Amino acid sequence: MEFGIGVPSSHDSWKVVQRAEDLGFTHAWFYDTQMIVGDPFVAMAAAALKTSRIRLGTGVLVPSNRIPAATAAAFATLNAMAPGRIDFGIGTGFSARRAMGLNAMKLSEMDEYIRIVYGLLNNEIVEADIEGKRKKIKFLNPDLGLINIKDKIPLHISALGPKGRQLAAKHGAAWKTVMSGVPDGLAALEGMKKTWSDAGKPAGDLYSSAWVWGCVLQDGETLDSPRVRSQAGPRAAVLLHRAADLDMEGWINTSPVPDSVKSVLEAYVVAAKKFEPQDARYIMNHRGHCVFMKPEEEKFVTAELIRQTTFTGIEQDIKQRMEAMRAGGLSQLIIPIVPGHESAIEDWGRIRKAFV
Repeated sequence: MEFGIGVPSSHDSWKVVQRAEDLGFTHAWFYDTQMIVGDPFVAMAAAALKTSRIRLGTGVLVPSNRIPAATAAAFATLNAMAPGRIDFGIGTGFSARRAMGLNAMKLSEMDEYIRIVYGLLNNEIVEADIEGKRKKIKFLNPDLGLINIKDKIPLHISALGPKGRQLAAKHGAAWKTVMSGVPDGLAALEGMKKTWSDAGKPAGDLYSSAWVWGCVLQDGETLDSPRVRSQAGPRAAVLLHRAADLDMEGWINTSPVPDSVKSVLEAYVVAAKKFEPQDARYIMNHRGHCVFMKPEEEKFVTAELIRQTTFTGIEQDIKQRMEAMRAGGLSQLIIPIVPGHESAIEDWGRIRKAFV
């Protein structure tokens, strides 16, 4: 099993990627959440110049936020900077779109986006809707060496539901998901394996990866310590954000909600009803999403919420959970690094070594 890191895109996120490479991590996945962090392509370009082995990918790109021709050009440019080390992660949008008051885009639209981007990367003439008109487009000068469309750029599709899994199988793409714990992670992986098999794909061709947040506990440390809350709290708070989204916009919450934290989520929703501006409460709701805990949600991020949503525990406990995922056939575990806590990569690097 391989190990990657999740990277909040910034002008200097190359530093943690460089350290991840030194520690033996195989992948770095850059957030594409424009209202929350920096631009992933700028951050990936800097990392491409500062590393030589680690793979660099979008984790995950949201199609509605840039036209496919621009995306294809960006990937082809990165591929010239780090030949054969670039990955295209894509999803219908959760963090990036909800931070702008929008729900996920349609899978059919994402499918069309993939067709156009890979048509261009394959040096084909493709038809695309541009400003309401159907136009033929292609890269005009790939032979000048300004871009690289010779080295393959693998596709990774983030798919939490059955239709998304079917799309991943249709494209023969790698599959990405988010895990709270081992049982839900293994169940999702088995679902993807079945979808893959039903599509007639060889079992050995499926590459799967899962995002898991958490904190490696120090001796005697508890789940509600300030350090643990800073590292694992942002992931735990996602459940709060989803609950408020359901109340404010009617957007379905696809994350499991354990009975032990339902009252906390309900209390947060009451507080979220007071967020300003009233006609755009999603702005405050998603502030800090996956990168820090805002003051308005700190009291709702309990030790139990952290326990239910993250891989927080002592080193041996975390290793056992990861071993269960490896035994289940997972290809890669991705550990997001919280801004301001980049040193946590040393803990995760130590755990990674146990799986070499």
